[in-house]
Amino acid sequence: MSKSFKTPASALNSLMKEYQLNPFCLSRQIGLSASAVRQIVIGESGITIPTALRLAKFFGQCPSYWLDLQLQVDMQEAAADKKLQSALKSISKVKKPSAPAKAITKDKMAKRSSISEKRKQAAKAPGAKQAARKRVK
Repeated sequence: MSKSFKTPASALNSLMKEYQLNPFCLSRQIGLSASAVRQIVIGESGITIPTALRLAKFFGQCPSYWLDLQLQVDMQEAAADKKLQSALKSISKVKKPSAPAKAITKDKMAKRSSISEKRKQAAKAPGAKQAARKRVK
């Protein structure tokens, strides 16, 4: 993988050097295990959202700084993945349908309307009879 851009590992190494921190000291300060910090420092582990939040808070940065660095690494790795590239070649772009979805015709609307009206009338009829019976008693 070409390292023409800054990685989370190189950024973290620079900051640790600038602040004279070792992985153990940093891990205690941000609440991660020393091995997790070491894995990030050597580039064997990526930056997760919780880790980005911890590092950003500690170093006074925006979490998106760390996540953007990780995204660059992930995109670079995906671009180099031959199996993924082969799969992507077989995927075609979706096309919008030329005609709108099946339209409801006036006949269907009229039929639905008449059915709806019949249901409303049927619902009213039994209630009206029951109310009339109750008044008679």
